Amino acid sequence: MLAAKVLGHVGDVTRFPTETRFASYTGSAPLDASSGKNIGHRLNTGGNRALNSALHILAICQIRDGGSGQEYYLLKMVRKALKRRLSNVVYRNIKRDQRIRLAAAAWHRGATRS
Repeated sequence: MLAAKVLGHVGDVTRFPTETRFASYTGSAPLDASSGKNIGHRLNTGGNRALNSALHILAICQIRDGGSGQEYYLLKMVRKALKRRLSNVVYRNIKRDQRIRLAAAAWHRGATRS
């Protein structure tokens, strides 16, 4: 259910050229809040809130159930850092799946023409 929600909201992943753009769209990328010599970031309250909610659920499950997500959270102790990392993982997986689908479609087109 959660994967379908993510895929439905993302649509064509090629519209996001980088992980950073994808994270910005999901609202998991921090916003620059620097002023003068003070350098800082603040929570991004924009972006696609449904995708942000899905990443939040993924982060909570990762923290609760253990594994690399829980280890990363315990190292950082910041849920938003884990959400950003999960955003990168989701983006890379969707991009990989798209490349595989396109390669299979190209192979299939070539095989049927012979």
